[in-house]
Amino acid sequence: MTCFVCRLSRCIGILSVAVVIAGCAFGPQALAKNRLDYNEVVKTTTEEQLLLNIVRLRYTDTPSSLAVTTIAAQFELNRNFQLTPFFVASGAEVAKTWAAVLPQLGIGGTDRPTFSLTPLDDQEFTRKFFTPLPLDGLIYLAKTTWPIATVFRLYLENLNWVPNAETASGPTPKSAPTFEEFRRGVVALQTLQDRGQIVFGTEERREAQGSPLPAASVTARDMVEAAKNGYEYRLDEQETKWTLIKKTQQPILFVDPRAADSSEMADVARAFRLKRGLTRYRITQGELTPFLAPPAGDGLSSLDVETRSLLQALYFVSHGIDVPAEHASASLVTVTRDPSGQSFDWRAVMEGLFRVHSVKSGERPPRAHVAVTYKGYWFYVDETDQDTKSTFSLLMELSRMELSGKTGSGPVLTLPLSGR
Repeated sequence: MTCFVCRLSRCIGILSVAVVIAGCAFGPQALAKNRLDYNEVVKTTTEEQLLLNIVRLRYTDTPSSLAVTTIAAQFELNRNFQLTPFFVASGAEVAKTWAAVLPQLGIGGTDRPTFSLTPLDDQEFTRKFFTPLPLDGLIYLAKTTWPIATVFRLYLENLNWVPNAETASGPTPKSAPTFEEFRRGVVALQTLQDRGQIVFGTEERREAQGSPLPAASVTARDMVEAAKNGYEYRLDEQETKWTLIKKTQQPILFVDPRAADSSEMADVARAFRLKRGLTRYRITQGELTPFLAPPAGDGLSSLDVETRSLLQALYFVSHGIDVPAEHASASLVTVTRDPSGQSFDWRAVMEGLFRVHSVKSGERPPRAHVAVTYKGYWFYVDETDQDTKSTFSLLMELSRMELSGKTGSGPVLTLPLSGR
């Protein structure tokens, strides 16, 4: 009997340790298994949502977005341990029967995730959607490792009023856009950037604001407040008057002196009506008056840009979608015509920038980087198309910058899901 008790005690001890170990390991294992799963699902569905909105725009449909604002994953561990008595079969000799217990161990886990989805359709969302990219945002992108051709083709309406398919920044036009001259100039800029012969930077500018003030009228507190807001007071040489100076950062395109007379820089100057031979050009936004006659003499000494909003950029790339012939013939989309009346091929505009394929299939295309279904067809980005994937990634990041951080009082859809 003593041996039996010892064996029973040993068995109970082993099972107890197993229960404790299982409980300690459950949390880390659940996190290791689920964290990356949630990450991948959020990433995939966000990309699919962006692609679906691009497809909708090509069909003159209304885009719509839901933001995943919170994910609350609750993990529960249920443990039980019991001892069940059992006896030998009836008919055994009484002297040889002995009682025993059957240990039973139960461990179970439950995952109860809750997702909060917020519609992005309020006034703030719409304002950001329609607001053109500011000049400092354009320069920031141009100074990163993104190709300048991608940034300018995607986010510029025109440069020195040379159009970049301006009519493609909204619903599909009926007439072919104008883009060839802009494209040639941007290709030349990209060549120069690849060689390290152009750099986008800034220079500090100081502009006087108003008329000079008597020296006694400016206090130390005034100077501190001016400095907080990007201004400074400067004393004249006679030390009798103060002038309020505004300090601003002026974007500049710097050109390597060795490339100032290159054939690529000549192409840039020809396309954008620039003065040749300069090593620096000011970059401005909306300062050049439209409909002016071509500059007399040598040309312009600045690059004046008109930028696109996120919505305009999405409309623009939507013309890189291969529309099924069935949909075009059924007038589900606007068909653009060239001057001869033939169907315009948008690949001439989108080449090397963005393309979405379409196929009618019951299954997801096997080579799809991201894919969605719409009106009975799969629309997808080919996983080997690095140019489109690069542009899509840039749009994805910019859309996050534009649309993230929304905490308005609009309706929030919270979906509790049962355990699995």
